[in-house]
Amino acid sequence: MKVAIMQPYFLPYVGYFQLINAVDKFVIYDNIEFTKKGWINRNRFLVNGGDEFFTLPLKKDSDYLQVKERLLADSFESDRAKILRKIKEAYRKAPFADKTYPILEDIFNYQSKNLFDYILNSVRIVCNQFGIQTEIVISSSIDINHQLRSESKVIEICKKIGASAYINPIGGVELYSSSKFALDGIELSFLKASPFEYSQFQNAFVPWLSILDVMMFVSVDEIVDRLINNYTLVSN
Repeated sequence: MKVAIMQPYFLPYVGYFQLINAVDKFVIYDNIEFTKKGWINRNRFLVNGGDEFFTLPLKKDSDYLQVKERLLADSFESDRAKILRKIKEAYRKAPFADKTYPILEDIFNYQSKNLFDYILNSVRIVCNQFGIQTEIVISSSIDINHQLRSESKVIEICKKIGASAYINPIGGVELYSSSKFALDGIELSFLKASPFEYSQFQNAFVPWLSILDVMMFVSVDEIVDRLINNYTLVSN
């Protein structure tokens, strides 16, 4: 059984969904400390040929709270409308805007102030659009010592849910050792997305934007056929 483990990211780039589709179980961390200026509550979209951030505003709170303990700001009712209007204006001439915008409305209008629940719902909606049926497991539901860190925690999660293979994004190739995973009978590999481009209003291509950008310019069928499985698995 193949397993991947990731932080929750809001409307992440296509590689996140490649990883989900590549495994049998996808563990998503809810009981990790929220990190500022990361990708948990923000991503990038295309505005006038360049990239710009959109961000889920959060209620002011302790910097040491876990993701599942963070809440969206009280102003989010109006903030989400502003974000949606900006996305609609930026992509109004995109070929698949009419099909993608209602999906984004469903995602942004989800009625939960809990950051983790809000992101988890968005991940599930996008997976459903692409026909990805991988089981999503919430990390805090797994009976392990959650004080473990880094490689030790990943291995313990894999052992607990019966993984025979663990797949990590290629960016973590220096963080994990194949020999350590092998001691517990787990094969380690890394997902490397293949280069790809698509037309963005005839401008110079801006790579690795939010999945919403891909969905605006590429049909769902083509995303599934051309992008979701467009990767290689490598070992270290």
